[in-house]
Amino acid sequence: MNITHFLTQVAILATGGILALAAGYFLIKNDIQNYFRFKTLEANKDSSTALLPLRLQAHERLIVFIERINPANLLVRLHQPAIELSALQSLVLNEIKAEYQHNIAQQLYVDSSSWNVVRKLKDDTIAMINNVVHGLPENSTGVDLSKKVLQHMSGIEENPYELTINILKKDIHALF
Repeated sequence: MNITHFLTQVAILATGGILALAAGYFLIKNDIQNYFRFKTLEANKDSSTALLPLRLQAHERLIVFIERINPANLLVRLHQPAIELSALQSLVLNEIKAEYQHNIAQQLYVDSSSWNVVRKLKDDTIAMINNVVHGLPENSTGVDLSKKVLQHMSGIEENPYELTINILKKDIHALF
């Protein structure tokens, strides 16, 4: 009988211990889950906080890029007296491509649709310069190219450079 009594006592104590552990687990289960959820949110917040300055800087640099390839600014900056048409065309295209290459890594920090708009603006600017050159007579000068491009830009109802900058500004405002 002694063994039966002992086994009964062990079974009672084991059952009580298991019930106590189960009750304790269910009481702190939510606290444990909340702790790990909080840690995950905190880690995500830290990474997004660290990326914010980089994203803002990328938007800044792309706005500067857009301003630099805007023909009104580009042609004034690259203007040289008595420059030949082909020389100015080459200078303009090289400048646009160099600016783009300088800023290509910014696509990591901006929305992909915004990056596609910036890239399309660059491609459209190159195409516009080439189309204007093809439409000019052979004896034209760099000044003729500048005039024709600026006339073309003034004839556009909505300035694509301003529209692209506005898209980037909307992206920046979406960050806050």
